[in-house]
Amino acid sequence: MKPWLIVPAKPLQEAKSRLAGILSTSQRAALSAHLLERTLRIAATSARFHRSLVVSRDPAALALAVRYGALPLLETGFDLNAALEQACRHASALGAAAALILPADLPRLRTTDLHALVAAFDENRRVAIAPSSDGGTNALLLPLPAPFRLAFGPNSFDVHCRQMTEAGCVPQPVCTATLRFDLDTPHDWQELAMAAPISVADL
Repeated sequence: MKPWLIVPAKPLQEAKSRLAGILSTSQRAALSAHLLERTLRIAATSARFHRSLVVSRDPAALALAVRYGALPLLETGFDLNAALEQACRHASALGAAAALILPADLPRLRTTDLHALVAAFDENRRVAIAPSSDGGTNALLLPLPAPFRLAFGPNSFDVHCRQMTEAGCVPQPVCTATLRFDLDTPHDWQELAMAAPISVADL
């Protein structure tokens, strides 16, 4: 069976707070909506997933999920890992045997990245994981129910790999330039604008 896709989404008006020095609240909300829409479109194009699920406490983000054919799940807490564990339990209850957790702030994401993650995964042992440029986790494809606790945040790549090993799984890193790059800081924005401009006027 194909894995599910799980995409967490902060409230659009609160997202990308570290870009507050260069983008207004409305611009950051528009950027976050654009990135979420793009992620869902690429996932649909890849044809590698049984279903997509967006977990959020923001009705606007959940409405976007419905528009792009994803299942909306209202987040019951305020912590990323708790929301992801909620989404994993929900997907598992609906029959999912595996899920790719994919943040929506990967502006260089390509369908080939998703293909590589799915190819690296095996439900019996191998867990596909993509590191971010700063040591975090930008993608995680794992069996369900989850065999280890989710630990997204600073240095989570090493934490996840250690927990996988302790749970009897084999980490399978998937390292591509497009997966490593996430959009969080003004420096990230400048780097992205140099390669593939996103006009503030369009947000």
